Amino acid sequence: MPEQDTIHRHFIIFKPYGYLSQFASNASKQQSKKFLGELFDFPEGIMAIGRLDEKSEGLLLLTTDGKMSDFINSKKVDKEYYAQVNGDISLEAIEQLKAGVEIGFEGRKYQTKPCKVFKLNEPPNLPVRSQKIRDDRHGPTSWISITLNEGKFRQVRKMTSAVGFPTLRLVRVRVGTIQLNTMPVGAVVEVTDFLR
Repeated sequence: MPEQDTIHRHFIIFKPYGYLSQFASNASKQQSKKFLGELFDFPEGIMAIGRLDEKSEGLLLLTTDGKMSDFINSKKVDKEYYAQVNGDISLEAIEQLKAGVEIGFEGRKYQTKPCKVFKLNEPPNLPVRSQKIRDDRHGPTSWISITLNEGKFRQVRKMTSAVGFPTLRLVRVRVGTIQLNTMPVGAVVEVTDFLR
């Protein structure tokens, strides 16, 4: 008897600051952490496609389809981030980011691949973050857009630090053709498919 096709479910969410990209605690030391399962009653077998770390925000795709997850996690899909960095970022630093910089990854040195980077002329229209970012009394900040098709752990943060402009706030605004647009923080939208 042929197997029935599994009906998979897919979601787009605006992951808030301070949440882990997982659904429940599996260790006692994480009891005080916040998890995605607190935002919505997700189906069994749900997984995050390309995690965002606890201090990062923005667009996160969730699915019950492992093949879809593998495809999006492959190097074929662009991911765009807006990063607020400490200081008025220089053209030289932007050119270094574009060309690729050396960062640490799993105890080894890693050269990031060339990517798209530009400075935003105005701060992006994003919701206020739940935890306050330092104010202008501590010096200027600037915003950049950075688009990668790789995704090492904390890669954007490590890249901006490598060129002397540490990231203060990081928001993923696009994965492939899916954009964050005006989604409110913590919003969960079920969709029929991704990236088709």
